[in-house]
Amino acid sequence: MELEKLTNKEEEVMQVLWKLGNAFVKDMLPLFSEPKLHYNTVSTVIRNLEEKGYVSHRQFGNTYEYFPVVKQEDYQNHFVLGKVVGGYFNDSYKDLVAYFAKQEKVTPDDLREIIRMIEEGE
Repeated sequence: MELEKLTNKEEEVMQVLWKLGNAFVKDMLPLFSEPKLHYNTVSTVIRNLEEKGYVSHRQFGNTYEYFPVVKQEDYQNHFVLGKVVGGYFNDSYKDLVAYFAKQEKVTPDDLREIIRMIEEGE
């Protein structure tokens, strides 16, 4: 399945659903940042996400419990990380790591740990 880029509101709803794992709309509402999304808005967005193949549901009487079909990591790898690396680092993960090292956001110990993880296939 080819993933479709989500709107900001769809991403916001997916972030909450990824965090909860599965949820009814009413259970999601308290987790949104201000300004809070209205119940009807979340319901509409969830249905759009279902049409796009990101979400599915289980029916319990008249209510639906929703759950993510697309993993957060898959979405991030496809859209978020790919966009950052492609747009700012010429599609080079090496340049990305070098940037963080130069900005002193990554320590030499962090880099050694990353190298160990790569070598061990983690």
